[in-house]
Amino acid sequence: MTAFFTLRAARLAATLLLLTAPLALRAQDDLLDQLEQQPAAQPAVAEPVQATFKSTRLINGHTVETPGEGTMVFLISHRFGTLNSGAYNFFGLDQASIRLGLEYAFSDNLEVGVGRSSLNKTLDGFVKYRALRQSTGPRALPLSVTLFGSAALNTLRYNDAVERTFPRRLTYSYQALLARKFSPDLSLQLMPTLIHRNLTMSREAKNDVYALGAGGRYKLTKRFSLNAEYYYLLPDSKPADVRNALALGFDIETGGHIFQLHVTNAQGMIEPLFATETRGNFFKGDIYFGFNVNRNFTLRGR
Repeated sequence: MTAFFTLRAARLAATLLLLTAPLALRAQDDLLDQLEQQPAAQPAVAEPVQATFKSTRLINGHTVETPGEGTMVFLISHRFGTLNSGAYNFFGLDQASIRLGLEYAFSDNLEVGVGRSSLNKTLDGFVKYRALRQSTGPRALPLSVTLFGSAALNTLRYNDAVERTFPRRLTYSYQALLARKFSPDLSLQLMPTLIHRNLTMSREAKNDVYALGAGGRYKLTKRFSLNAEYYYLLPDSKPADVRNALALGFDIETGGHIFQLHVTNAQGMIEPLFATETRGNFFKGDIYFGFNVNRNFTLRGR
């Protein structure tokens, strides 16, 4: 009798298995179809590289950096006299030229600025646009590119017979700033530059001056870096008696301030002045000690 019930139970289990197998297979197929229809996981977003440089200035010239949206920068640039001017001039400290500037970022990519230099009593204004930004991850960009354009007006009074109308006093500068942050410590930048002068002092001098700038910074500590900058004037357009601008310096970051201490053979602090009017010989003591002080103010929140 027990064997009879055992046999019937086995037959019943086999019948149920045969009846439910198609349903299980169909459910498995539906699950696989749903998995196939689910969208593939999205790749990680490219991450922009931060702080290629700490300031909008390398030493004399600009960097690829722009302030954050709604940020205003107050910039004081100062140059003493040359070190080889002797003890009578306290090795240049008795003499000085200065530039005061204001810069404002309408967005993370667009910055405008104005300034006034005591050298040649020059007024200047510029626009910077960050076209590309170095990034890591999928579709990473290997470098940052910022476009720069400026106009400068010489307001100095002259006693010679040269006609200096308003248009003739204007000089224009154009740059493409290309930079790459190779590591947390090392950043390098190239600065192809065109300076257009509406007025030259001789017929032989060309209105357009071409230069190739190169520079970079090496971070020594969290708040301290070594900077270098050099502008090579192309021989075909190089003005007479003008030398290439060379500068070496340090950046010191202290919260909202960035102090930049440097030595350079260029007295001018804007592109038309240091790129086309540098006459000092760095290696013969025609060295100007100077500094830049940057102070950032957040005027509009994001």
